[in-house]
Amino acid sequence: MKVLLSGGGTGGHIFPAVAIADELKGRFADAEFLFIGANGKMEMEKVPQAGYSIKGLDIQGLDRSALWKNIRLPFKILKSINAAHKIIKEFNPDFVVGTGGYASGPALYAASRARVPYFIQEQNAFAGLTNRLLSKGSRRIYTAYQDVKGFPAEKTVYLGNPVRSTVGRGLDERDEAVRSFGLDPGKLVVLSVGGSLGSQTLNNAWLKNLENLKRYEAQLIWQTGKASYGQIQSKREQFPSEGIFLTDFLTDMNQAYSAADIIVSRAGAIAISELALVGKASILVPYPLAAENHQEANALSLVSKNAAVMVRDNEMDEKFWLQLSALIQSPEQRTELSSKLKMLARPTAVKDIVDDILDNLNIGNGDT
Repeated sequence: MKVLLSGGGTGGHIFPAVAIADELKGRFADAEFLFIGANGKMEMEKVPQAGYSIKGLDIQGLDRSALWKNIRLPFKILKSINAAHKIIKEFNPDFVVGTGGYASGPALYAASRARVPYFIQEQNAFAGLTNRLLSKGSRRIYTAYQDVKGFPAEKTVYLGNPVRSTVGRGLDERDEAVRSFGLDPGKLVVLSVGGSLGSQTLNNAWLKNLENLKRYEAQLIWQTGKASYGQIQSKREQFPSEGIFLTDFLTDMNQAYSAADIIVSRAGAIAISELALVGKASILVPYPLAAENHQEANALSLVSKNAAVMVRDNEMDEKFWLQLSALIQSPEQRTELSSKLKMLARPTAVKDIVDDILDNLNIGNGDT
């Protein structure tokens, strides 16, 4: 079996593709995998770290902030389609899986031209333009939310988002996890994660509210993102001396999730899927510049079910601390949010997606 996968730009597109590859690899030991990504984007680093080969395309996304910057975009798209077609011809995959991102469009379009079956996995509550345009030629579209607009109903299957296999499984004992961060198990712990690239909005909110946390005897595990870590670290002397664990990137998310009583996060699709598996009370702060505001759509899908609290970027100064302090003071609200969030978890998503792909192609389930 030869499988071509494409997804990138952010962890939200990369990790589902890797999870699908891992599930297939576990069933077909002799399968071959190749990824297509965008040169200069994080998939060119993360995919090889996961043990897979990747080839890059010179492609970029649509710049909505300055349309004149898109003048070369049509040429890059044509060049990328030709490059993807060459890759497909040389690799000769049995099927292609696209999970979104800049390179996914040319890869899936080239697959359609080469008459190679392809499948789409859409992580968000509001489907991206590229996936909508390519959905008609796909074998199946797998969604993480019900009633995602813009896809052919007869091809769309709601199965959830594939997440890393370790997330939410066998969470560590809470007090032990808290101690591993040098924090006090007797005090409440807030975990702040700003997505794979970090969040300036969340970082600014914490700089303004560290003293408030101290007054409430709450502690913080703070993932800043690599870009902001040095600047924040240089201000460390201004922070409370205890109760803060500062890092640019959390490598062991299960340990962080285990330690947390409250989680503050951006509303990326994979982040939300992981939060549902973990089932901790959460405050979601959607990234306002996400394409077609899909992060807010993701967050609202949880808020409507009383499974999370949402604070928009432009409301942070007036609402963030009010919402967080209310959660800190109310174990009952934390419990309710937690229970409602757990009901939305789809722990078998990657298995179900791979089962459906193989069934659609009339391929056996391999060694499992």
